Formats: sequence, structure tokens, C-alpha cells
Amino acid sequence: MSLATLIKSIQDIMRKDVGVDGDAQRISQICWLLFLKIYDDKEQEWELTLANYKSPLQGRFRWSNWAKNPEGMTGEELIDFVNNDLFPSLKKLATSAGVSAHGRVVGSVFEDAYNYMKSGTLLRQVINTIEEDVDFNSSSDRHVFNDIYEKILADLQSAGNAGEYYTPRAVTQFMVDILNPQLGESILDPACGTGGFLTCAIEHLKKQVKNPGDDERLQNSIHGVEKKPLPHMLAMTNMMLHGINVPTNIRHDNTLSRPFKDYGPRDRMDIIITNPPFGGMEEDGIEKNFLAKHQTRETADLFMALIMHLLKYDTGRAAVVLPDGFLFGEGVKTTLKRELLEEFNLHTIVRLPKGVFAPYTSIATNILFFEKGGPTQDVWFFEHPYPEGYKSYSRSKPLSIEEFDLEKAWWGGPQRKGRKTTEYAWMVPAKEIAEKNYNLDAVGKNPHQVAVHHGDPTELMAEYQDISRQLAAAQQVLKTELLNALRATSGEQA
Repeated sequence: MSLATLIKSIQDIMRKDVGVDGDAQRISQICWLLFLKIYDDKEQEWELTLANYKSPLQGRFRWSNWAKNPEGMTGEELIDFVNNDLFPSLKKLATSAGVSAHGRVVGSVFEDAYNYMKSGTLLRQVINTIEEDVDFNSSSDRHVFNDIYEKILADLQSAGNAGEYYTPRAVTQFMVDILNPQLGESILDPACGTGGFLTCAIEHLKKQVKNPGDDERLQNSIHGVEKKPLPHMLAMTNMMLHGINVPTNIRHDNTLSRPFKDYGPRDRMDIIITNPPFGGMEEDGIEKNFLAKHQTRETADLFMALIMHLLKYDTGRAAVVLPDGFLFGEGVKTTLKRELLEEFNLHTIVRLPKGVFAPYTSIATNILFFEKGGPTQDVWFFEHPYPEGYKSYSRSKPLSIEEFDLEKAWWGGPQRKGRKTTEYAWMVPAKEIAEKNYNLDAVGKNPHQVAVHHGDPTELMAEYQDISRQLAAAQQVLKTELLNALRATSGEQA
């Protein structure tokens, strides 16, 4: 069964259930079922590969014991088991003392999860469909999960709430490739969504693993925070499928809810890579966690203040997706940009064209690359062009990773040596940016674009009126010819 057919068949079954109201609930239902299926497949692997592995779940709560048999529990018995036995037991793992790390992972996934289905017969049909068609111990089916959650995200978008945690795979891959994380470096996405940046980082680091010690360093280096239950559940599942067996560093929390003063040296990161939510406002009081000069309710600005604070001194580096509004905005944004230039090396801004995030948003976005331990001397801008023949991107024609070969060829390696001005790239001294009150958008207009001269308005109006007269005369001639032809035809018939 194809991926699209699998998800559609599950959703079609759920639509018959009176308890599931709308796409968001259907998707949430699919996600917790998939998690338990995947977790069970992983447990079978861990029992063979990890010494003394002991499941944190009671035997009767393991997928293979209550769900795997297609002729197993169904109807009211199944609903009663899920609602009154399974869910309460899994939720307790989030808070009970003495729970293993594996158990805390399950608990964090289920603390805000719900079973919306009311028909045990339909729930059994969904379970059987998942069990029959997906084997996550198969390497080919593991790769399918990437496509499954992207299909889920596409469905979420139609439910109206996916844009804040979806970043195109080409963008995440490019940002990881440029930052080039190394084994032993700590990596954080403070708004990790479903874990796209982190899975790219994991795959990048796996190429450096040579022995079990290296693998342990990789396991401990990945950090993420996501405040919404559904993307957090997907992120946890995604981490396990990419080899992070105990993703306890992927926290279900609001990164912005922790006071600045509570962060110490141990919280600082080598690499921060993220696409923080933009355009949103935080709840009252969140801004009080920040320094007075950074206090605002705008989410992206608060994330930027925190990212700058959490980078390690001298070695920390970051790549952050931000909208055009940050580049030209004032107030707290000006304060942040001044600090970026005075205390960091804001060495590169890649300006992405509109449509990169289609259909989630049409807002133009930028990738800011910076390092702690400034000040900035010069900022390089690179305007990413559309492929030939494109006027925008779409779901059927998305941005591809191959397009970023243009930036990579120009980049100049890790030390950014030998950069040259091109039709897409230009450099602006930090002093000039300061003189323009840190308006990065004003200096971020491509100076090499060919100016289009539209002509004198008076001349254009006269030309328009002349064309209009010619068009009216042509229409009159055509009308006369048609009438003559009709008369001639009528005469012949007579």
C-alpha cells in the first residue's frame, strides 16, 4: 500500500467515528498509534542489542500484546482498555518516581495525548491497517516515516495550524551543511517542531561515527524543545527512527517560559539552528523572563534574544530563519540587531525568495548566519534566485537542495575565504548598517539587479489612450464586418 493510500484509508475509517472531530483530531489519533507501533518495534530491537534492557511498560500495555493480533480486543472491550487502562498507565510515566529514561520518553509523549475514538470496532480497523502495512524494523519502512510525517503536516496545514512548525527539507539541509556540526558539539533547536533540523544534524553526524563511544556522544549532543503536544510527539518518534534511542533531551515545554537568569554555563550550546515561530504573540508575562531591553510579546524577537544568550562564547554559531520584518523592524528589533553587530559576527544573510514556505505562508524570509565573539566587520548578503522559468515555488515545485549549490560554491569553505561580489552576492560594512539605524533590509537590496525604467507617467498615459482609441476603432471595424456578413448570409437564405 502506498503512503498516501495508507494515511487516507486510516482517515476514512476515522471519519466514521462520531468521537473524532476534524483533521487535527484525526491526525493526533494517528500519531499516538504510530508512536506505540514504532516504540514496540524499537523495543524488540533493544532487547537484542542493549544489555539488560527492561521495558518500562507492563506487558499487557505493549503494542505486540494488545494490538498486534488482528482478532484481538475490539468493540467496547478495546475502548475500555485504551481509555481506562492504557492511557492512565502511560501518562503516569511522565511523573512517577523511579521511571527509567525510556519510560520518561513514553510519558512525555502521552501526557497531553488523548484517544478521541469512541467505536472500538473502528479503532480495531485502524490498528489492523497500521499493523498490516508498516514495519518499522524494516529499513525501507523506517525511511517511510519521513514521508508519513510530511503527509501528516500537509494534512495539518489544511486544518489551519501547521505553518508554525514546518520548514522545507532543502532549507534545513542547507543550514546544517553550512554549520557543519562535529561530534561532541552540542546542538539545539529551541522551537524544534517535528525535529526536521535535528534529524538533518543527526544524519550529518552519523557519517563521523567510528565506534560505540562516538555513537554515545551523538546521542547526548541533540537537544530540542517544542511546546505543542502533536509536533512534540512527532519529534520524539522521529528521533527514535533516526537512532536517538532515548530522546529525553527533546523536551515538551515552552523555551521562552524559563527566566534568563536561570540559564548558566552548562546551558550554552555550540550550535543553535532553528526556524522560530514568527508573526505570533506570547501570552502576558512571558516577556518578564527577559532583560528589560529585550521585553516584547513578539515571539521571534524573544527567541532571537534567547538564541544570542545561549550560544557559547567564542565558539558558538547559529543559523536562524527570520522574516523580512526582523530586518527592517525597529524597537526591540533594533536593539537585537545592534547587539548582533557589536557582540557577534553576523557574517552572512541569505535572502530567500517568496514562496519558499508555500503554501504555509507567502512571507519573504532570510537565513541569518552568525557566530558569538564579534564584532561584525562586514555582512555579506546572498540573494537566492529562482530556477530558470520559475516565478514562485509551490507544493508541486518546491525549493530543492541542489539549488543551494550556488551558495555553497560561493561560500568559501569554513573560513569563508575568497568571497567575491556577484550578481547575487554583495558586501556591506557594519559601519554603514549602523548609520542606517541597523536597517538590514535597506542595505539588503541587491545592487546588481537591472533597474527597470517604466517611463514618464504623462507619456505612458498618452500611449495608453492612443492604444485604447486604436482598439475601439478595430472593434468597430470588426463589428461592421460581422454585420455585413450576417446580412449577406440572410440574403442568400432568402
